[in-house]
Amino acid sequence: MSEQGDVAVSLGTVLVTGGAGYVGAHTCKALRRSGYTPVVFDNLSTGQESFVRWGPLLQGDIRDAEAVQDAIRCYKVEAVLHFAASAYVGESVADPQKYYENNVVGSLSLLRAMLKAGCQKLVFSSSCAIYGNPKQLPIAETAEKNPVNPYGASKLMVEHILSDYRTAYELESIALRYFNASGADPDGELGELRDPETHLIPRAMMAIQGYIPDFAVFGSDYPTPDGTPIRDYIHVSDLADAHLAALRRLLAGKAGAAFNLGTGRGHSVKQVLDAIATETGESLKVLTGRRREGDPAELVADASLGCSELDFEPRLSDLTTIIRTAWAWHRQAHPRIVDLTSLPVSAF
Repeated sequence: MSEQGDVAVSLGTVLVTGGAGYVGAHTCKALRRSGYTPVVFDNLSTGQESFVRWGPLLQGDIRDAEAVQDAIRCYKVEAVLHFAASAYVGESVADPQKYYENNVVGSLSLLRAMLKAGCQKLVFSSSCAIYGNPKQLPIAETAEKNPVNPYGASKLMVEHILSDYRTAYELESIALRYFNASGADPDGELGELRDPETHLIPRAMMAIQGYIPDFAVFGSDYPTPDGTPIRDYIHVSDLADAHLAALRRLLAGKAGAAFNLGTGRGHSVKQVLDAIATETGESLKVLTGRRREGDPAELVADASLGCSELDFEPRLSDLTTIIRTAWAWHRQAHPRIVDLTSLPVSAF
């Protein structure tokens, strides 16, 4: 096996929509290491071309059904891993049309292309945002689904569509409902890189490096032990392994389903920031802002079903490993800015 995970014999070819993004790129690396050839289909609107290292890149939009159909046929694709989506919660509230067009219409176009090309297996990147404000913790797959923003609503719509396609067209799918994706590739080849950056851990590290002069925590008066929200963080490399397990399940002819991907353990925002301070040895000036509308106090997964059915267990999702791998990525990927007056209007 080479540095990029090449193998002598390929187990098959997989189309990875959104494969130039954070979770998609980590999954492509896992696929290649396991013997699959990932073909990335990405319009690069938010993805990074430099992240496509383990198979060919086809630059295109999933709403172009003919281009997707051609790609499936040309590369003899056996299954699709579907990551391509718009994924900013706040933006989805301000511009819901974009989210329903990209996430719902785009997924319908992809499914149309799959059916025409004879490809009947799909792993879908869903989200815990479909649950909204939970009535019970931890959150099981059977919990009420009441999304509080268009992003979550768009993901839930696609899950409903996949259920109907399973019945009508025998297109088998697995929906993987992420909780908080975090961390970076332990080999240092990949990490979180988006513009704008909205996630807690990379934003805190960018603030330490000088890229964000006004880092803020949104709300310190939640009904939690330290007043800050609690979330379930899962390492991105564990997410990649879960996608690989879901792919194997489908290719083995087993039925589709929906699974939570988390650890069953929650960490507050304050606990995460304390862990970052310990790992980096840096103090972080933190402003406290108002709560963001719709942010639940606590989101923690009941991930037992996915672990059992996918024969999957998170290996890197302890908070120390998440922070250590993320900080290693940020140190080597971004130079530290000492003089904030030199900061560009849009650094990322």
